[in-house]
Amino acid sequence: MSLRVSIVEDDERIRESLIVLIDGAEGFRCVSAYDSAEDALSDLKLKDPDVVLMDINLPNMNGIECVRKLKTSLPKTNIIMLTVFEDNNKIFSALEAGASGYLLKRTSPDQLLNAIKEVQNGGSPMSSQIARKVVQSFHKPVEQNREIILLSEREKEVMNLLVEGFLYKEIAEKLFISVDTVHSHIRRIYEKLQVRSRTQAVVKFLKK
Repeated sequence: MSLRVSIVEDDERIRESLIVLIDGAEGFRCVSAYDSAEDALSDLKLKDPDVVLMDINLPNMNGIECVRKLKTSLPKTNIIMLTVFEDNNKIFSALEAGASGYLLKRTSPDQLLNAIKEVQNGGSPMSSQIARKVVQSFHKPVEQNREIILLSEREKEVMNLLVEGFLYKEIAEKLFISVDTVHSHIRRIYEKLQVRSRTQAVVKFLKK
């Protein structure tokens, strides 16, 4: 089965290049492309893509607000921001809205295709420059959030491994517990942190 990808990008040249790249790569299929958030919101539920590539600087509604609305109607769809913006506010706003990855438009075609596969396998792909900004922002000491205090020691262990990028099966092996138990911990973590996705949980946990 090919990975089903949708694109939300208002620049026609970039949008067409992405369509050609995805349709020309083995194991990928572009199921739809839009030049505005409004068009995407009205149609994406019918297309039910695995992954959405989302620009931020769209006409009218921006890509971050579009992500927030899409995660309500398509909670299992992974969204990767594909943008020129590198400032912290947009990075964290996108991740908190529900994006699972954040790539710059200068990302190479091979890296972009690998990122699509990575996000579908549970990863959170980011351009190296973005990952560095994320790490640096968490070096500042901040007061611990009340939600983090509510986590048990075991739940904090699970979160630390999620932050390091381990998959559920790998977490189970490292903690000598079953995958079902990991899923139970994750459900309780989501409830306590009041989040809906792995990326949101990691962002909130790192902000502790």
